[in-house]
Amino acid sequence: MTRQRILAVAAALFAERGYRATSMQEIADRVGITKAALYYHFAAKEDVLHELTGPVLDELEQALNEAEAAGDPETVRWRAIEAFLDVHLRHRDTLLMLVRDMTLLVQAPVADRFRAAIALANTLVSGPRPALAQRVRAAQVVAGLADPVVLFRDVPPARLRRLILDGVRTLLAAEDPAAGGVPEPGTPRRAGGRPAALTAADAQEVRRLRETDRLGVDELADRYDVSRATIYRVLKTR
Repeated sequence: MTRQRILAVAAALFAERGYRATSMQEIADRVGITKAALYYHFAAKEDVLHELTGPVLDELEQALNEAEAAGDPETVRWRAIEAFLDVHLRHRDTLLMLVRDMTLLVQAPVADRFRAAIALANTLVSGPRPALAQRVRAAQVVAGLADPVVLFRDVPPARLRRLILDGVRTLLAAEDPAAGGVPEPGTPRRAGGRPAALTAADAQEVRRLRETDRLGVDELADRYDVSRATIYRVLKTR
């Protein structure tokens, strides 16, 4: 019980003052025990940090691994989004501590595990064979899950969760999964949601892939979900 109380107090102090600005004496005083009693449970402040961040990382890794095994890409995407958000909401104080003292995010093994978890979240949200637009959108979504948890830490978790997920749906609503990205405003579309023409950026990328990677017309048409005729037209245009 005392150990858990120490961790709870330390998390609150680290979030309030920053990890480096908080002393072991302050933690002991807030808990209501002697400094010697505190050292009985934790030999150093770094041990407190590792025990606080460990459960967050364990939960995050497990949740994302479970999401990855969910099956179809859309289910994987949303399970990853909700899991990533829920872990952050459960560990608001720890997240705030890390954001308040950014130097903690460059220390191994905490930094390495967080980077790996964020990279996996981005991959799961992007989906299979993502185009650049999808990868960018996934990065926006993942960043948008964690940042509001810190910025609006006084908002009740259930309400904040709903608002964040509403924002994610809005962000993803413009995405065209079949076309592999977000079309530019005014791009005409075929029946069924397929673009009748590639955007200027995609057309330039098609020409680059053809010249540098030697991708075939069929592969390019499949990647951008357009007809072979569209690809041929783009390749003829300079």
